[in-house]
Amino acid sequence: MGNTDAITHIGLPDLIRLQADARALKLPSARPVRTRQAGLQRSPQRGRGMAFAEVRLYQPGDDIRSIDWRVTARRQEPHTKLYEEERERPVLLLCDLGPSLFFASTGAFKQVRCAQIASILAWLALWSGDQVGGIVFNDEALRVLRPARRKKSVLRLLDTLDELQRRDNRGPEQNEPSGQSRLDMALTEARRVAHTGSRIFVISDFLDISEETGTLLGALARHNGVSALRIVDPLEKELPKSGRFAVAGPDGPVWFDAGNLRFQKAWHEKVTNHEHRLAECFRTSGVTMAEVSTANDPAATLKLLLGPGGRIG
Repeated sequence: MGNTDAITHIGLPDLIRLQADARALKLPSARPVRTRQAGLQRSPQRGRGMAFAEVRLYQPGDDIRSIDWRVTARRQEPHTKLYEEERERPVLLLCDLGPSLFFASTGAFKQVRCAQIASILAWLALWSGDQVGGIVFNDEALRVLRPARRKKSVLRLLDTLDELQRRDNRGPEQNEPSGQSRLDMALTEARRVAHTGSRIFVISDFLDISEETGTLLGALARHNGVSALRIVDPLEKELPKSGRFAVAGPDGPVWFDAGNLRFQKAWHEKVTNHEHRLAECFRTSGVTMAEVSTANDPAATLKLLLGPGGRIG
């Protein structure tokens, strides 16, 4: 549908240059500092918490709540649990580059926004001292990049985003041997790949949801922090009141008259039904969803979504 000025593809060099946009989000210090502490003091980095390190003899000033009573009873001397701040954790980016994302009426194609958002989040995670990985998929391929805390891992992810973007709307073949939707396949794979406590971002237009999507999201969110970033186009929310427009189809463009009342009604019903299904999907899964428009700059959108300090946790 569309605007011929919309950006249809973004390559590796431009994805690498998004480091500048990530820096503009004013990250906190990314030094992977580990400090040993006793008790239940809170880590200044939200969401990481404390990891058990060891037990030692109680010392004056230790938090009484950190006493290990089993060891104390066994050794007949008070012992204290020591903890480390968890500053490093896996960040997993699920990036949907399926056929429905080869579309925009303004700004940039959904697949471009997906790649841009994933790139900025990947740079943020790397500079925060986190491990970065991803699952990138379209209707023909699904690539798994396991989380690691290396710049090389981010570059591999960006290269995959470049490679799997669709440059036309006719893939050589459809390949869904399991009968699952491509999104459900990615969510299933994420459960296998993600370590407990991972931060997971699912970036998609969520047009490919099924009856199982909510269950899969919920299972993933049970042991991880999961956020859904839904990429939408203004034209999907509301059609123009009049005018002729072309929709890309497998056999070429299909023209429609936006002023046709029957067409407007059918379109509205379809959009409303999908919105209800999507709301139920996120309700049952307990996953928070935020929208990203093809019309808006992704860095500015993420700045609003991530909050002060550019923290992704």
